[in-house]
Amino acid sequence: MSNPLRLALLQMNIEVGNPEANFKKLACMLEEAVNQTDKPDVIMFPEMWNTGYALTEIQSLADHEGTRTKAFLAEFSQKHQVHIIGGSIAERKEDKVLNTIYAFDRGGNVVADYSKIHLFRLMDEEKFLVAGDKLGTLEIEGAGAGMMICYDIRFPELARKLALEGAKLLFVPAEWPHPRLHHWRTLLTARAIENQMFVIACNRMGTSGATQFFGHSIVLDPWGETIAEAGEEETILYATIDLSLVDEVRTRIPVFEDRRPSIYEID
Repeated sequence: MSNPLRLALLQMNIEVGNPEANFKKLACMLEEAVNQTDKPDVIMFPEMWNTGYALTEIQSLADHEGTRTKAFLAEFSQKHQVHIIGGSIAERKEDKVLNTIYAFDRGGNVVADYSKIHLFRLMDEEKFLVAGDKLGTLEIEGAGAGMMICYDIRFPELARKLALEGAKLLFVPAEWPHPRLHHWRTLLTARAIENQMFVIACNRMGTSGATQFFGHSIVLDPWGETIAEAGEEETILYATIDLSLVDEVRTRIPVFEDRRPSIYEID
């Protein structure tokens, strides 16, 4: 049975260290997304959209307990009856800052959260942020889903664990820069093929200091085929996926039944 799901990925520019500007930009793009003839079922946006990588100021800029973000996105999702995978934000808990996703159902309820568990040393994340320590799982329209953030996609064990937990969809907000576009596409495609799941990845665009972000938000099917991909401009990427394809692919090539973890599982 066909089970279509309409997606909108907000590929936005992020003003580093300026939450006010970023909230305003996000609000405008959210309104644009829901004012389409075919309103999306799920809206998603990039990593660290509230502050960008203003790491030296992150203690003062981070959203305390995610309070502002949760109130803003809960109200919007409830008003428009849409699921939201809330990108990720700099979230302060006591004296610690985490890189956290909040996910909302159509009623505006927080149904899951996930804090990035692999911190990216090339951007000094480990010096300013604290790593999460749990999986990010949820259900969307009855289908299992998982969440990862940016650098996490270099760790296939995490994606496989999410698939084994029942995920048919993998959501990946990111700030992935030039010159590693080939890595971005290849890693996301591999995660889709090896786990026979949809991969929905939303990257930022624009520049931050000397770093240029290339966008190329992408939606991949369980065969690893591209359903939709953005360019480098600020845009909203729309796509429709059929969740029944996951079961079809997993039946046709039963990799999960053919696994032999007793031989190759590692710590």
